[in-house]
Amino acid sequence: METPFPSFEPNGPNQEARGPRLREIPLRLIVPNVVTVLAICAGLSGVRMAFEGRFELAVAMVLLAAFLDGIDGRLARMMKATSKFGAQMDSLADIVNFGVAPALVLYAFVLDQARSLGWIAALIYVIAAGLRLARFNVMAEREIKADWQSEYFVGVPAPAGAMLVLLPMYLGLLGVVPDRTVALISAAYTVLIGFLLVCRLPVWSGKSSNHIRRDLVLPIILVVVLYVATLMTYTWETMVVTAIGYLATLPFGARKWQKKYGTTWPDHPDHPAVGEPGLPGDRDGH
Repeated sequence: METPFPSFEPNGPNQEARGPRLREIPLRLIVPNVVTVLAICAGLSGVRMAFEGRFELAVAMVLLAAFLDGIDGRLARMMKATSKFGAQMDSLADIVNFGVAPALVLYAFVLDQARSLGWIAALIYVIAAGLRLARFNVMAEREIKADWQSEYFVGVPAPAGAMLVLLPMYLGLLGVVPDRTVALISAAYTVLIGFLLVCRLPVWSGKSSNHIRRDLVLPIILVVVLYVATLMTYTWETMVVTAIGYLATLPFGARKWQKKYGTTWPDHPDHPAVGEPGLPGDRDGH
């Protein structure tokens, strides 16, 4: 029976053995893509909530989108369900969840008070996020990678950028009035985060920390539990501390990179394999 929809080919059409037109697809191949679609729905729903004035829910939806977008790649590898289709779908979702949605939510909350300057700042951030993601996709295809790429990102990763750019909203939800002065400061801050996305600053990724000392396991678990508890109880205060803390660690990560790999930064000719950490097809570096 013919259907109006093309068959789902996660890794492209197989010319050698097409088989019957209607083939069963393993469920494990579909699950990660469903998570990616849910992430897009959450991000766009956050934009709707912002335009309706429900800003707390809007921020929650954008952060949920970032979380879902961050786990779909790991879920795909855990289920052995990686595919070319999934990688492309995830790449398209990233620009929505880490670029468009945070910028529009922030604009609806405070940047509109700065009028054209606020809109220009939002555009700059979205374009920077797109450039950041495009650079990652191109660099991830390189077969030869430098040793430092297993430890560092080049520039702030897009998920962290989405979390950072919403800092004015966290402060606003704590009582800071989003007037024109705050809007102008927020616009300048938004441009700064866009710059951090596309700059060549080495940012520690934490991907090389695969093992934990036995004596640190319980303290780390307690710290995680404490963080989650404070996040659930004092959500916006915790997010403010998280964003400021992340920004504060950037100079230390760059200094550690320079001490270990020299004074030149990743775009220097001495580092021929300039790019993002991770293997080709890795969907989590952003």
